[in-house]
Amino acid sequence: MNMRTLGTLGIPVSPIMLGGNVFGWNVDEQTSFAILDRFADRGFNFIDTADVYSRWIPGNHGGESETILGKWFKRSGKREAVVLATKVGFDMGDGKKGLKAAYIKEAAEASLRRLQTDYIDLYQSHTDDTETPLEETLQAFNDLVQEGKVRVLGASNYTGRRLRAAEEVARNAGWERYQTLQPNYNLHTREQYEHDLAPVVAEFSLGVVPYFSLASGFLTGKYKSVADTGGKDRGSRVKEFFDDRGERILAALNTVTDQTGAKQASIALAWLLSRPNILAPIASATSTEQLDDLFAAADLQLTQEQLSLLSEAGRYDVAEQEPVMAGALPVE
Repeated sequence: MNMRTLGTLGIPVSPIMLGGNVFGWNVDEQTSFAILDRFADRGFNFIDTADVYSRWIPGNHGGESETILGKWFKRSGKREAVVLATKVGFDMGDGKKGLKAAYIKEAAEASLRRLQTDYIDLYQSHTDDTETPLEETLQAFNDLVQEGKVRVLGASNYTGRRLRAAEEVARNAGWERYQTLQPNYNLHTREQYEHDLAPVVAEFSLGVVPYFSLASGFLTGKYKSVADTGGKDRGSRVKEFFDDRGERILAALNTVTDQTGAKQASIALAWLLSRPNILAPIASATSTEQLDDLFAAADLQLTQEQLSLLSEAGRYDVAEQEPVMAGALPVE
């Protein structure tokens, strides 16, 4: 496994980022601990969560995932071995949302308590807040870095225009800037990232940590047809991927599976890892066995022909040239 580097600090991170959204949702505490133990024991160290995970579950209030991670850190003693990312900005109820300075500082302290740590390696704005001036948001983030509570800043769910504006604000003020971007990006979901965000990412050398990197399970091989999606949980969201492009993608994944023996999930993640500026795709696991596909992706080397086959199958306009996304991240 080749480690990659996060931000200007050059923090070594594993090429797969473990998604913590399932902790406290469809994975209980004991199973979460087992997944985290196995992930870390294999030398992987990059973990993502958010304060809002998993508020959408009846009876939950948000913070469940961070709380489980905090308990695991205390039990395992592995906090220093992990590069921890969390996020702020989504609605936590009772007016707790957005990116105003006072709320960012309040939310950061709450996350630190739940996580049982005194610093966050990567603190990300979970979604843009157009009602708050970028200057206010970025100064608050800069203050957290200066106080030693945050090491690196990142953004999620920004448009290219707003991401560029945030970069300019931070640079002009001499503040810490966003060094990562967390967008929705995978073999099927490509257009917005590649045309709107990738040029900004390349220009400012941002590291990209895509979410929905397996398209809610569509790219894992779990679903062979719309009938397999059922009507609950993630399956209901997978139906939208069963269009002509989706069928072409599944056929291409099957071809590469036949050629390599690798699982479809590993192949889809390896394709992402081949793209310029991708730091680490985010993928979650609900069992320790599912981690095997993530581990395999980190070492899977696809040929240029295989990568081209996948890219062509997932092209959203077959008459259109693929966009140029120059400026790949350094790999240790």
